[in-house]
Amino acid sequence: MARTAYVTDLKSLQAECSANYLRLTRLVDDLEAGAVREVPLAGHAGRFGTLWLEVAECAPYTTILRVAQTGVLDGIIDSPRMTVHLYHDVRMAEVTDFQRQRHFHGRYRYPNPRMHQPDEKLQLNRFLGEWLEHGLAHGHAADLTPLR
Repeated sequence: MARTAYVTDLKSLQAECSANYLRLTRLVDDLEAGAVREVPLAGHAGRFGTLWLEVAECAPYTTILRVAQTGVLDGIIDSPRMTVHLYHDVRMAEVTDFQRQRHFHGRYRYPNPRMHQPDEKLQLNRFLGEWLEHGLAHGHAADLTPLR
């Protein structure tokens, strides 16, 4: 049986990037370069650490953020961390660096030396979206309100 090649789902990727842009602007819209916002996270099982957002660079059309989670099994496993570019002209946010790996392609042949999934880029952006949704829903920063 012949395997068909993976075709990038550009519509889903763009939708995820647009939704992440809205989530991130709710969290860091008023911050300037060098500023940090910390959102303590809680859930039904207790504390889950802190969602940490740092504005690394600001330009008229692009903002670069560093996103990480601290306090979750520090020293035992690496906490998730990524760099995200916010493109203000198209209102999209894209993960450009995850756990110190950069430049993700839209699709990968599988298997590959780094064992990336064929839709690795889409999965990283979905992970960011779920992470931010959790932060917005369960975060305890005084200036955050739930999405309606």
